[in-house]
Amino acid sequence: MPRHPATDAVSDGQGTVPRSAHVDSAHVAPEHCGSAHGGSAHGDFERGGCAHGGEGAATAVGPDGTASAPGPSAGHPTDLGPALARRRSRRHGAVCFAVLLCTVFLVQRHWPVVRAGVARLALADQGWLLVAATAALATWAASALAQQGAVTRSLPAARLLAAQFAASAANHVLPAGLGAGAVNLRFLMRCGLPASRSAAALAVKAGAAAAVRLALIAVLVLTGPGLLRMPRVSPAVLVAVPVVAVLLAALVAGPLRPRCRPVVAALLTDIRAVHARPPRAAALWGGSLAFAGLHCAVVVAVAQAVALPLPALQVALLYLAASTAAALLPTPGGLGSLDAALAFALTVSGAPTATAASVVIGYRLLTVWLPLVPGLLVLTFLVRRKAL
Repeated sequence: MPRHPATDAVSDGQGTVPRSAHVDSAHVAPEHCGSAHGGSAHGDFERGGCAHGGEGAATAVGPDGTASAPGPSAGHPTDLGPALARRRSRRHGAVCFAVLLCTVFLVQRHWPVVRAGVARLALADQGWLLVAATAALATWAASALAQQGAVTRSLPAARLLAAQFAASAANHVLPAGLGAGAVNLRFLMRCGLPASRSAAALAVKAGAAAAVRLALIAVLVLTGPGLLRMPRVSPAVLVAVPVVAVLLAALVAGPLRPRCRPVVAALLTDIRAVHARPPRAAALWGGSLAFAGLHCAVVVAVAQAVALPLPALQVALLYLAASTAAALLPTPGGLGSLDAALAFALTVSGAPTATAASVVIGYRLLTVWLPLVPGLLVLTFLVRRKAL
């Protein structure tokens, strides 16, 4: 008797799979990597990823029910891997070298101010510096809390915290948050989230961080009139900003609308899903608020340590304004742009140049340079353990 293809199936331990079906791990949602093979997704991730044998590996089920070994795809030759890795390494090396050259040039040009700032920082109050260091350490926990709040699935706490520490180091060698975004994207995908959901989670976290930063600026401006001295802006800039905004809006509403619509729809879906669970929403907004507040606390504590003659609320407001302006220039970790903007904001507000330089150097030392090498070591460890 002939058998219908729909009933010609073999058991896979969880149900039935048609004999004519081919199971391709590239088309199976990552959240099913563990449960579909008799294990958990987190268990497979602990051993280095999903049970399908890695990213992009295709496993076919033959007519006899046995799995065949993954083979090279016609569209993806296997000999391109080393070449792509070498090109990627060269690009990263070029970016790091350019950043190093810019840093050396700025330090050499302003060496007297930098030397005076370092000397003043060496004589700073050790108690306030300890407070600043503690706040800097807490920023990674706040970042991990916000990232957990951006997804509905529970993430492994220890690896999430390690990923945030590694992401902060990667963010200082790649422009405009690309390093942190790449690390967090890989981490979420290793935890079983699809690529689209992982990217949406990063967008939700970034949106919450931007909203919190702008809200803090508004609150400080309203509660402390006169704390922020706006520099004189030329009429050309006042005209150019709304014109650019209108052009961008027209571009999004016109040619880019078909591409933006599904992305925005998916993002709104994830935002609704997160806010449908109050603990996740609290973690997202609480972590974002704590992250911005702790960075302000680092700057304020360093300012107190070097006896900067400005009120603490004004220092916090100047940092938030400077970091927001520096985000417009996509340098690795805001290197150069944030330093110049913060030093300029402090000096314009009445701080001595050497003292303002001490604040910037101390803040960068605690948040960038001291954690950089340990963060890169953690990043290497996570990559070798296939946690990224």
